[in-house]
Amino acid sequence: PRKKLKPQKSLPVKIMGSFASSLNNEITPAVREKLSTDLKTECAKILEKNPENRCCKHLIEYVDTEECKSLSDADIRILAKCVRTGIDNPDSGLGCYAMTPTDYTKFGSFFDKVIRNYHGDKSGEKKHVTNWDTGSADYDVKKLGQNELSMRVRVGRNLTGFNLPGAMDKEERIRFEKRMLPAFDQLIKIYGGKVHSLTPDFGEDEVNPNLITPEEYQTLVDAHVMFKDMAADPYLNSAGISNDWPFGRGCWQSEDKMRIIWFGEEDQLRIMCLKKGSDLLEVFTNLNEMLQSVENIDGIEFAKDDNYGYVTSCPSNLGTGMRASVHVKIPNITVDGTDTKAKEVCKPLGLSVRGTGGEHTPIGADGTVDISPSARLFIMESEIISKLYEGIEKLMAIENAPVDASVNSIGNKVSRMTL
Repeated sequence: PRKKLKPQKSLPVKIMGSFASSLNNEITPAVREKLSTDLKTECAKILEKNPENRCCKHLIEYVDTEECKSLSDADIRILAKCVRTGIDNPDSGLGCYAMTPTDYTKFGSFFDKVIRNYHGDKSGEKKHVTNWDTGSADYDVKKLGQNELSMRVRVGRNLTGFNLPGAMDKEERIRFEKRMLPAFDQLIKIYGGKVHSLTPDFGEDEVNPNLITPEEYQTLVDAHVMFKDMAADPYLNSAGISNDWPFGRGCWQSEDKMRIIWFGEEDQLRIMCLKKGSDLLEVFTNLNEMLQSVENIDGIEFAKDDNYGYVTSCPSNLGTGMRASVHVKIPNITVDGTDTKAKEVCKPLGLSVRGTGGEHTPIGADGTVDISPSARLFIMESEIISKLYEGIEKLMAIENAPVDASVNSIGNKVSRMTL
């Protein structure tokens, strides 16, 4: 028989540890009052050592609002799941995930404060605008002394009609995967490729035609085509996102290996394009075309919010849901073997710098770093590519600047050119 990944036990059906007994029974007015008091006490205790925990900061205020007091018992339980990770993991910077596409509206007085604080909207009035139009802009990095870059851009998307991954049970994860199969068939007609699924079976003796072996899965992980088992992430664990592994997890990859769609990760879908080349517009255009192909498939509708754009599980990814990155070789700036100087240049531009293997990994031996715009929300897709190009342009100006007698170190060179 064909080998399968071993299913893992889901987290116990409890909500926020010590608050489980209150939430698993009838929520009477007295229970609500006690829950409110206990939550505020617990959040205050967490904030003493973790003042950046946005979930706890704004939950203390929210439980006393009329919106919260008027929630049904069912909605109280959903809210508890939304904020569980911030309680279970006090060091969280955000500490909350949406469980359904409508949570950002249903619990608006809570989520709006968290979102605008995280995304830097002090006005409290910004609305997200989607716009991919780059006009006649030229983003070919050959002009900047870069012949070929490794480019990767991905977006998170979720469909209407389904819970977000944190609230899905095994049956819904399977149902979502089966819903996507006709869409993948349409993509295969356009781009070729195949579906790689980890779901052992579809239930009731229904065979999964796309099932791969554990060895095939590991090969895809090693090639950065598939995501790893999420059970090691305590934040995703607390949010319920890693439950029911490996059911409902897998990916589609195109024939040319340059287009990938994950299903069953932090968002229902992670849609990405990869390319090696010099023109940043190519990979953005490829992704936009693929997104249009997916959304034009009958029955596929991406969840959106009037204020926050495309809905994602984590508030940090709302809006574009996009992470666009390039690998740039800057041996002079990274002569000390670190990305410290590159971060000095990129931070004012709203760009993050990572090692070539992702966050908390070392830079390449040849001085290659990964750079990407930090913003996701209240920024247009066309602005993201502009910021990425601007970051490369500034880095290369510093990388290639002559060192004269008055500038005897890369550190001074960075300081002068970022004034």
